[in-house]
Amino acid sequence: MDKFAIGIDIGGTNTVFGFIDKDGNEITGGTFRTQEYKDSEEFVKELVRQIEISRNNISKDFDLVGIGIGAPNGNFYNGTIEYAPNLKWEGVIPLVKLIKEYYDIPVYLTNDANAAAIGEMIYGGAKELKDFIMITLGTGLGSGIVVNGNLVYGHDGFAGELGHVIVKDNGRVCGCGRRGCLETYCSATGIKQTVKELLAENKYNSSLNTEGFDSLSGKDISWAAKMGDELALKAFELTGEILGKALANFVAFSSPEAIFLFGGLSLAGDLIFKPTIKNMEENLLHIYRNKVKIIPSQLNENSAAILGAAALVWNEI
Repeated sequence: MDKFAIGIDIGGTNTVFGFIDKDGNEITGGTFRTQEYKDSEEFVKELVRQIEISRNNISKDFDLVGIGIGAPNGNFYNGTIEYAPNLKWEGVIPLVKLIKEYYDIPVYLTNDANAAAIGEMIYGGAKELKDFIMITLGTGLGSGIVVNGNLVYGHDGFAGELGHVIVKDNGRVCGCGRRGCLETYCSATGIKQTVKELLAENKYNSSLNTEGFDSLSGKDISWAAKMGDELALKAFELTGEILGKALANFVAFSSPEAIFLFGGLSLAGDLIFKPTIKNMEENLLHIYRNKVKIIPSQLNENSAAILGAAALVWNEI
């Protein structure tokens, strides 16, 4: 009998799920808007309803082995979402407990970047690696750290928040309430702010001057850079400099074989990889130099979130 795990990605806007086999194939799935549910219990009811609709679309008999969930501020140890800033549910949400009221199977929860790291290990470019770091470069900067084949959770389930390492004293205001966090510089939001600051200097004749700044995206900046726009190229250079120096510090605490970059900003290719690699190597301790690869994730951008969540199940069982 075929075996499937359900992978669920809970985002601030949408929730996506899929029935995934051990080889990473999605058989069926669905999506609905997270934002419409201000109450977590009502959200879970809708999630279960959607899952059962998809389940009934599978024509053959199968064994459902578990449910894996990636969510902001997901705590693996407690099965809770805790004070997630981009969700409408306040405080601590016992999500695993709520779901287990409907399903008598293992249910695992972690944050979205940790899920991506496990997905890379099970389905992506880290299949042969036991020590690596996953960096997700999206609206913010997330991370998952794998040491000796195990994800690092720390004593409370929240280890590895590398996006909130402070890289600039009294720097940019972060959504976490502090200043100077790495994600305020090295993310889609961060590079957009860098462009804004460069535009204010009036040193560059840039096509980005004609854009309505509020509608400007990381893709716009990447396209401009590929077209040779001086300001856009400078923005990527500065972003890679800060990211590379930060990665040099991260190497010192876990000595990974590789660092994977994933997410929208990583799709800029050499624009982000070249300055990042250059600045990491220049700032590494000598014993680490030329040992650590910085490489793009091999997960499909469109399915990575649910693959990572499903991989959480396969990794545990």
